[in-house]
Amino acid sequence: MATKRDYYEILGVPRSASKDEIKGSYRKLAMQFHPDRNKDAGAEEKFKEISEAYAVLSDEQKKRTYDQYGHSGFDQRYTQEDIFRNANFDDIFREFGFGGGPFEDMFSGMFGMGGGRRRGEVGHDLRYDMEISLEEAAKGVSKEVEYAHTVACNHCKGSGGEQGSGIKTCAKCGGRGQVQQIRNMGPFGRMVTASTCPSCRGVGRSFEKECKECYGKGAVRKNEKLEIRVPAGVESGSRIKYKGMGEFGKDGSGDLYIIIGVREHPDFVREGEDLHMDVAVGIVQAALGAEIEVPTLFGKVKMKIPAGTQPHEKFRLRGEGMPHVRGKGRGDLYVRVRVQVPSKLSEKQKSLLKEFEKESKKGVIDRMFG
Repeated sequence: MATKRDYYEILGVPRSASKDEIKGSYRKLAMQFHPDRNKDAGAEEKFKEISEAYAVLSDEQKKRTYDQYGHSGFDQRYTQEDIFRNANFDDIFREFGFGGGPFEDMFSGMFGMGGGRRRGEVGHDLRYDMEISLEEAAKGVSKEVEYAHTVACNHCKGSGGEQGSGIKTCAKCGGRGQVQQIRNMGPFGRMVTASTCPSCRGVGRSFEKECKECYGKGAVRKNEKLEIRVPAGVESGSRIKYKGMGEFGKDGSGDLYIIIGVREHPDFVREGEDLHMDVAVGIVQAALGAEIEVPTLFGKVKMKIPAGTQPHEKFRLRGEGMPHVRGKGRGDLYVRVRVQVPSKLSEKQKSLLKEFEKESKKGVIDRMFG
């Protein structure tokens, strides 16, 4: 499979580009390569490429994931359909009068995402933010969440009509499921906009007698409990997808996305799979060397402090960091030594330190003149 080009390079913008700069660059390129305007070979592929780049970089969450992981990590987290989900192209294309139907249909057809389903038939996705501790992220955890979503009405089985009720064609849209508005734009041609029919909600027909339980909607509200299994090694911003657990739609329910947030830890700082922490040792331990116990997320381990250890010196404990999310070992724990100087000394301790200082100076003089 060919390597994808950098999204910023595709749109010709720097990584520091603002939302308006990204949108402006895409608008210019879309005008140049839109299939309604450019029939040259390769124009449609170019249009697909710039549209994918814009769908990612115009969305704050997707952009943040792409900036952090690049193509390889991003593509593992998002499908082609996920990339274009909730992306807003309408305000750009309508400005120039492109197309005659919902713009999601155009992208569905181009990228093979479900055969151009109409608006309103597929339920909306839902998001649930879950916060966990660093310990839970290290070991993995199962948590029960409760949320509300719409499901198919049990009385009418999602149809919206009473059993035995006849079906009639929607008078407002003539059965098309969409209503169109055409405006003359003078030298720019006509602007055609299409939207879901408000009368039949995009179905094109309606029942003569609506369901008495859901009032013709085909869906009812339900509180749902769901056991969420969070894998070990998960990072903040990670998504867990539960297909079909979003809002009900007559052409399929949306998905539920669990967004993980990992709380900051008072002792550990995380950098990818590695952890960093400070540990306090006494001046005698640092000078003479010692073996100390160091806390980790999986229990205490012993660490040797060599004689002559200096303040802020770092030591690496292999495999004591966070697990790799795909189960390939763990990262490392980096321990920085903070040498503690006692704030109160007995008279004997003071005398011994002065004697130590005297011996140290004598040793320096002996080395210089001996």
